[in-house]
Amino acid sequence: MSTPPLDIVHHLVKAARAAGADAAEAVLFESTSLSASCRLGKAEDIERSEGRDLGLRVFVGERQAVVSSTDFLPETLSALTERAVAMAKVAPPDPYCGLAGKELLATSFPDLELDDGSDVPAETLMETALRAEEAALAVKGVTNSSGAGASFGRGSVYLATSAGFTGSYTGSTHSLSASVLAGEGTAMERDYDFSSARFLEDLEAAEEIGKRAGEKAVRRLGARKVKSQAVPIVYDPRVSNGLLGHFAGAISGASVARGTSFLQKKMGEAVFAGGVRIIDDPLKKRGLRSKPFDGEGVQTTRQAIVEDGVLKTWLLDISTAKQLGLKSTGHASRGTGAPPSPGPTNLYMEAGTLSPEELIGDIESGLYVTEMIGMGVNGVTGDYSRGASGFWIEKGKLAYPVSEITVAGNLKEMFANLTPASDLTFRYGMNAPTLRIEGMTVAGN
Repeated sequence: MSTPPLDIVHHLVKAARAAGADAAEAVLFESTSLSASCRLGKAEDIERSEGRDLGLRVFVGERQAVVSSTDFLPETLSALTERAVAMAKVAPPDPYCGLAGKELLATSFPDLELDDGSDVPAETLMETALRAEEAALAVKGVTNSSGAGASFGRGSVYLATSAGFTGSYTGSTHSLSASVLAGEGTAMERDYDFSSARFLEDLEAAEEIGKRAGEKAVRRLGARKVKSQAVPIVYDPRVSNGLLGHFAGAISGASVARGTSFLQKKMGEAVFAGGVRIIDDPLKKRGLRSKPFDGEGVQTTRQAIVEDGVLKTWLLDISTAKQLGLKSTGHASRGTGAPPSPGPTNLYMEAGTLSPEELIGDIESGLYVTEMIGMGVNGVTGDYSRGASGFWIEKGKLAYPVSEITVAGNLKEMFANLTPASDLTFRYGMNAPTLRIEGMTVAGN
């Protein structure tokens, strides 16, 4: 009988202390995944993977070392602890390293409904993918397929620290996607749609995913270029969460502590327009990034990151909190081969009061963005320049598709001139409604 994962991490912590570590923590990840893909009505791939990976972090004074392994043999784990302690003794001092204190550790583990207990067979996944692709190919104007795929996975996290923390959780994930092409020859356009959820019952229907993928591809046919100009830009929810991602990077404690964030001196100040509220909720039931404790065992809580446009907190783990003279906000994320670092969970911008149609309705000329290309963002200055495609807005309506353009601005000004619509839905790990930003530059012909 295999050793229970919590017994393994407890053993590693005790062995590290016995080998000379002042403190230690061990984390173990288990995962299984199964996926099926098809193209043009024929099965292409069925893939299954299983993995176990553990990491050990030890502290000797103000020095730390991290080691990892996928070999769980007793002799390997014994050598692992000895090696970790030896490495820590010669590592450079880090006055900010250390474990979370008992006062911060999670003591309650609410049921976040992360695992539906299902086990989806490969045949079902393939049948679902085929139905999604069939629905996409049935859309008039769709001429080819890039394929469709369905997947199922389950992952578990086990964590123990010498400060007295023990915790674990398991989550399932279901996903489905379809990607097709419309048009002929050099005038072809591609688009996609997808759905992902913790519970199979929350996954959108295959026929709906396929139909939307086909319709999106057809809508892009006949794309034009536009002249360079300054106009309002509206971000579709499919891409608006990217702006939230740039914001999350700027309020990461690591960026702030290094002095590489354009928001590093903005705590307590208005960063967004009045009325904008941004929440991080690791306790959201069935949330794609939900977790009862963070990567250091700290209790996770729902927090308002921005209130009425004002920045209220950074995203902090133990190390960055010490550097900034603050307390951890429970945002440590981690793998097995490096120390934790801060990151968001279910980060979202609350919906506004205007519908997307009302948000666009008074725009004489503008751009509605549905796809972004490249990552031209300077985290130090906030300068923003990315390739884009979407639809040109004329007299409050989407007039025709556009492509091969660049949108540019500065995130500080973009955030301050941002208006959210009322159509917030939770389809991703990070979510925002349709967003309108005034006065950006569109570079075209």
